[in-house]
Parts: sequence; structure tokens; C-alpha cells
Amino acid sequence: MSMPLKYRIYPSLLDAFRDMCNASEIWEIYWGSSDNPKISLEDYIAKTNAEFLDKVNRVPHEPIEAADRGTAFNEVVDAILHAKKSEKVEMKRIEQDGRVVGVGASLNGFTFEFGIDLIRDFVRYYQGAQSQVLVSAVLDTAHGGVELYGYIDELMPFSVHDIKTTGRYEPYKYKDHAQHLVYPYCLRAMGNDVKKFEYNITDFSGCYTETYIFEPERDIPRLREWVEDLIGWLEDHRAQITDKKIFNEL
Repeated sequence: MSMPLKYRIYPSLLDAFRDMCNASEIWEIYWGSSDNPKISLEDYIAKTNAEFLDKVNRVPHEPIEAADRGTAFNEVVDAILHAKKSEKVEMKRIEQDGRVVGVGASLNGFTFEFGIDLIRDFVRYYQGAQSQVLVSAVLDTAHGGVELYGYIDELMPFSVHDIKTTGRYEPYKYKDHAQHLVYPYCLRAMGNDVKKFEYNITDFSGCYTETYIFEPERDIPRLREWVEDLIGWLEDHRAQITDKKIFNEL
């Protein structure tokens, strides 16, 4: 019998929690060797903590160009893949000498241009996919039942795909992210046991793939520990949390 549902958590919140917990290590990588760092360690930790609390509380923030570029690219791929109009971005063909060379996409005051060859590579790869598939499942934890939920970018019959855009790619950049644990877990609970997960990544000059295989015996305990650590933080900061959806109270 499943436990009563007490929390609702999505993958990017787990990622942000990990980054907050690793703030000292992240600061060391980027500024630790500098005699005059852009931001002090103490200020960086305080900033990261404040940003995470804002994320938990779903505080609106100013548009972030890099994030919106990724959203716009995903929307363009899906629109062309399914021959439909995007509800989020305004799209316009870019033509040169009578042929289409790219697509312009406008979102939140930003306008991005994506080369047609890159778009076609992604569209061809996802032929037959379902896009933006909502999945959810309950994970039993020491603190009660937790609904894990999120949208899969592209779901193929035998694999799950998440589109990533980045300014600079390094191998295994996404190995500590949550999607390749959460989405296969949810699909398995929903009766669709798809173990193969790919991050399909572009820096807009090249394309890269990271592949992970979900192994329940190994990965469910990892996921449960990660979720329980987050819940411990949520309970310690419950008085500061104004958006009660995460406590399944709305």
C-alpha cells in the first residue's frame, strides 16, 4: 500500500538543490584560484541559497537569455516535427538566395536564430516521437509519499530524450542531473518500462549525446536518498516556504 501523498517534486528542483548543496565546490571551480574573485565564497553561498528558496516558492524572475534560447530551440524542433504552430514562440523563416537557411524564434523579448541544418538533424532523429509527455509517479520515502512529475521532451518507443542547449559542452556534463532517474522511474510505474535515456545536446556548432541506462536496483535507492535529503531541507525551512504546492497542500 502506498503512503499518503505529502510532497510534489520535479527534476529541475532536485538539480537546483544539488547545486545549492555543492555551492562551495562550484565556487572553487570557477573562482577558487583567483586572487580577486568576482564574488566571495560567502556571498555565493548566500546567493545560491536565496535563489533556491525563490525557486521553491516559484518567485517570478527576469527572463534569462540562455534558458530562453533552449526553450525556443525546443519549441522550434517540436513545431516542425509535428507540423504545428508553437504556442510559446513566434517563428519566422530565414531565407537567403531563395532558400530557407534558418528559423528565427522570439520569446520574452529575445530573438534567436537557429540554422536549418541543425533543426533538421533533431527533427529527423525524433521521427515518431511523442513530445512534451507529462509523467508522474509516487515514490515512497521515509517522510511519506512523494509525487515525482515532469514533462519528457521526446518519448520514443524504446528511449527517453531530453534536449539540452549549452554555451560550452564538456563530456558527461549531465551525469548528475535528475531527469535520467525521474523519468524512467515514472514511466516504469505507469507501465512503460523504458530504461534508455539520452540527453541530446547542442552548443549550436556541434551535437553531443549522453546515454544512461536506468537500473531500478541501483537507481531507485539513489533517487530516494536525493529526494529525502531535499525533503529534510524543505521541513527545516517550512516557515519560509509560501508556495504550498510542494507540500501537496493546494
